[in-house]
Amino acid sequence: MRIFTILWSGQMASAIGTEMTQFALTIWIWQMTQQTTAIALLSFFFLLPQIAIALFAGLIIDRFNRQYLMIFSDVGVALCTVLIGLLYATQNLHLWHLYSLAVIYGCCGQIQGLAFSASISSIVPQQHYARVSSMRTLINYSSAIIAPALVGALYPAIGLIGIIAIDLTTFLIGIGTVLMVRIPQLESQETMEINRKTIGQQLFWGINYILARPSLLAMTVTFCLFLFTYHMVETLYQPMILARTNGSTQILSMVVTAAGIGGVVGGATLSVFGGFKRQIRGMIIGFIGVGLGSCVLGLGQTPWIWIGAHFFAAFSIPLTYSSSYAVWYAKVQPEVQGRVLASAHALGLVVGAFASLIAGVLADRIFEPAMNSGSLIATIFTPIIGIGKGSGIALLVTIASLLMVAIGVISYKFPTLRNAEDLLPDHGQS
Repeated sequence: MRIFTILWSGQMASAIGTEMTQFALTIWIWQMTQQTTAIALLSFFFLLPQIAIALFAGLIIDRFNRQYLMIFSDVGVALCTVLIGLLYATQNLHLWHLYSLAVIYGCCGQIQGLAFSASISSIVPQQHYARVSSMRTLINYSSAIIAPALVGALYPAIGLIGIIAIDLTTFLIGIGTVLMVRIPQLESQETMEINRKTIGQQLFWGINYILARPSLLAMTVTFCLFLFTYHMVETLYQPMILARTNGSTQILSMVVTAAGIGGVVGGATLSVFGGFKRQIRGMIIGFIGVGLGSCVLGLGQTPWIWIGAHFFAAFSIPLTYSSSYAVWYAKVQPEVQGRVLASAHALGLVVGAFASLIAGVLADRIFEPAMNSGSLIATIFTPIIGIGKGSGIALLVTIASLLMVAIGVISYKFPTLRNAEDLLPDHGQS
């Protein structure tokens, strides 16, 4: 656990700095354009290369030294940050610069994240897999709480350049921890045989690995179904709250902060508790917990209900992810985890992107008009959801959340998934 703890502390510091820059850039874009689309495009250009590079990243991570890849990726992100600072300082920063650099940033972030994930099983004992997975979720949720608060306090005084300077300082901390430790680079006969295959065969090797193992395939399909409904909720809840509060950013920030706190508390609880003995059960309970919290979020019509519901939903997220990752770490050979995890991650990214796209279309063109036109749907659901702007989005959030709960309940009835930990041998026994 010592090596992981050192790396984790550095990644935590670096994530806070990176999140501060991203939040400050969001403020800068809004000040320059007053357009939500301009901010949304930054996220789009960040996500797009992650989908494109996911399979290649798996090949790279299993072929090259993972420690060096983490350093290379961190340096790439830092260089992008430095370039943004120089462009801003010389008054030459434009939106297209940010969109272009977001592509590079997304590629580096994808490689760095997968290299770190694929290294865990080689530096952490198996009994701690669930615990370290929950600690990893703490990085995202803690940075989501700390960074906006720091930027809110410091941005008026030090501006974007000051925030970038803090980010670069945290980068030095992060890369320093990577240089302090040694991450074993595992290689087996199977790895060498894979590397002799053609590039095309290697790219799809991870997918074929999953397809050849029914329990891993069941986990992948189930998690993708969960991600579809989860990303619909994540896409819709912010515009839902803004619509139902006449654009109150204060209320929205309170709900978002509650989710961050919920994720931190959930991750910390799981770090101490260590997760369920049967990780599949923990994953399914996590599905149901997120779904129930999100359902109340959709049904709620007051800030305090939204805050409590989103806290509970986010509290359940670490259990979902850490339980799932614990199974992958235990059942997939460490030397090929990069390829396999990248393949599963790529499928999740595609599902998430499609869910976000379709959620907006359904909300704007079907559910919002239906709930505000005196239709039969409005007559049936108005007593439950309420009426007015945002009620259609709330109905869609509620439906997606109930589907999330149904996915958890129904999937547990399939022995291929329920007994995955028994059907799949640990990587040390295969």
